Amino acid sequence: MLLDLTDRRVIVTGGARGIGLALVESFLAEGSRVAVLDLDVSSLDPLVASHHGDLVAVACDVRSEDSVSSAVAAAAAGLGGIDVLVNNAGVNVQSLLEETSDAAWTRCFDVNVGGVFRVSKAVIPYLKGQRSGRIINAASFAAVIPSVGSAAYAASKSAVVQLTRVLASELGPWGITVNAYAPGMVPTAMNGFAELPTAQQDELLDTLSVRRWEEPEDVANVVRFLASDQAGYVTGALIDVSGGKFATQFPARARG
Repeated sequence: MLLDLTDRRVIVTGGARGIGLALVESFLAEGSRVAVLDLDVSSLDPLVASHHGDLVAVACDVRSEDSVSSAVAAAAAGLGGIDVLVNNAGVNVQSLLEETSDAAWTRCFDVNVGGVFRVSKAVIPYLKGQRSGRIINAASFAAVIPSVGSAAYAASKSAVVQLTRVLASELGPWGITVNAYAPGMVPTAMNGFAELPTAQQDELLDTLSVRRWEEPEDVANVVRFLASDQAGYVTGALIDVSGGKFATQFPARARG
């Protein structure tokens, strides 16, 4: 199956680093034109310079309606329109509920849920105007299988899943699909999986059916499909790209 994403105009929030940057590079490799919205986009200067107008970087705070409104307008102007929005920006909060501050809880929801709300709201008029488009939201396996100490993060990602389903129903008549994807354990600076002691890494890997750390490209493969014409009849879905995290708690290890 050929995913033709040539000249597809894509916005990726939180695209300056980590999984977001991998998504950006993946779309660029497919011939798409990409706008990155992030708090600090200065690290993207060399990449912007090397892509000759196909990559636009716009500073944006997804917690601010004014910042989002101006950033989306700048992205649309730089790309010549919008076809795809990937709401990737997110933060993690790891603490027991009784130890979680009000500020940490609020920030987690303001970025993870409020960011999806604000950026989607700003992008929807562009998609409705052309009666087509894709909105793709980063959820998490924590929305289905939460861990102790992840109350704020798990609750926020669960909210993203339900928001995705509501938006899918609201926007379907305009040919716009809305889906969410649930990555598994991708080692990033935010979670530090790869820096854990070997015994702890083994314990975490034992909860996966595919017993390896997830690569950013594993996520990008699914997101590119959801952005393509081939996914035109997929909407309101939470796509599991967790390496079997949902399948069983303790899969068998390979023997022999």
